[in-house]
Amino acid sequence: MINKLVASAAEAVKDINDGSTLVVGGFGLCGIPENLINALVESGVKNLTCVSNNAGVDDWGLGLLLQTKQIRKMVSSYVGENAEFERQYLAGELEVEFCPQGTLAERMRAGGAGIPAFFTPAGYGTIVADGKESRDFDGRMYVMERGIVGDFSLVAAWKGDRYGNLVYRKSARNFNPMAATAGKICIAEVEELVEVGELDPDHVHTPGVFVHRLIVAPRKKRIEQRTVRKG
Repeated sequence: MINKLVASAAEAVKDINDGSTLVVGGFGLCGIPENLINALVESGVKNLTCVSNNAGVDDWGLGLLLQTKQIRKMVSSYVGENAEFERQYLAGELEVEFCPQGTLAERMRAGGAGIPAFFTPAGYGTIVADGKESRDFDGRMYVMERGIVGDFSLVAAWKGDRYGNLVYRKSARNFNPMAATAGKICIAEVEELVEVGELDPDHVHTPGVFVHRLIVAPRKKRIEQRTVRKG
């Protein structure tokens, strides 16, 4: 039996070294691997490049790594909820590569599938295309984007088994399946561990072949902005 379960988040991330590139799942604060991120904060690792849809908020998610200045570069599609991100970028303390959201997801998927590059119309004629090859296909212009392969990927799932098979829940799936395949080593945190064979194969979103380590940890399901109807 291949048992990919490790005892703690700290153990799971212990070989993430300075200068590593991390591909991180999540959208806003939904489906983020918060326990693995917190373990990285504790580890003190620095000069990280983080590829993720966004950088969390100032006091949660990847925003915690920004607070401690452990991130050198962010590759993201949206950063609007993080004031520290804005401050570091405007001060020249943080390198940023903006990427259209669908393109970012496809770059992760391509990297995981062994596809070095692809063409997309998104971003053509804008600064997103600066310095990139452009080509005409059937009368429409496309921009070449490179697939992303990280040293590690960090993802969060709802359920998993010891083989590393993962099931995501509803909108928390988001970038996680693509991120899981885009790292040379994939580390997952799950809310619930089930016995091997309990997961319906048709319901598995990330097969265990892509997952190298697994932790079971409780998660705080925070939201970025709570909006309610006036009484």
